[in-house]
Amino acid sequence: MPDLSTLLLFMVAAGIVVAIPGPNHLYIITRSVSQGRSAGLTSAAGVETGTLVHIAAAALGLSSIIASSALAFSVIKYAGAAYLIFLGLRTLLRRPKPLDQQIGSRSADQLPKVYREGILVNVLNPKVALFFLAFLPQFIDTNSGLAALQIIVLGLVMSLMGMASDIVYALTGGALRNLLERRPRFLQAQRYVTGTVYLGLGAAAALAGGTRR
Repeated sequence: MPDLSTLLLFMVAAGIVVAIPGPNHLYIITRSVSQGRSAGLTSAAGVETGTLVHIAAAALGLSSIIASSALAFSVIKYAGAAYLIFLGLRTLLRRPKPLDQQIGSRSADQLPKVYREGILVNVLNPKVALFFLAFLPQFIDTNSGLAALQIIVLGLVMSLMGMASDIVYALTGGALRNLLERRPRFLQAQRYVTGTVYLGLGAAAALAGGTRR
């Protein structure tokens, strides 16, 4: 188990990383603006469920395999980019609902789908895997013999901090939705904005590096 000073130092460092807006945050706020607060919160839950997958992978050493294999990294990287581009194209090509059906709609029946997509967006984000490989190990005490347990503990702390940040973005997006849904032109244009954001995220995922969330 990490000692208190190590844990506090990790929380400060992780807090700085979490505070930097990244693809996951943009995905959440886009969901929240386009489908309402519930969809934003659901996508946040999905994203952090994806973080749990990365924690398990890091504890089992799979992140090291991904990072050491250019092919494995590229497969995951471009699969994630392709999925975001798919979401963008699907949104742009979907036939819009009549305006009177859009007003007040929160698409509650689609929340399970939103949750699953949030998981995939984060699981297929190799930058998160690299975060656990390059950043988190700096706080592991290799002499304790409990490296996997330390990874799990620190990873869960990171996930909780990430969830708090995600909730802020989801609520902000929901507030924007409530404000903008009173404007019919926004409702008519929102699928184009949402689809374009997804396409931009896909392009960024394919081209960018780093460890931002």
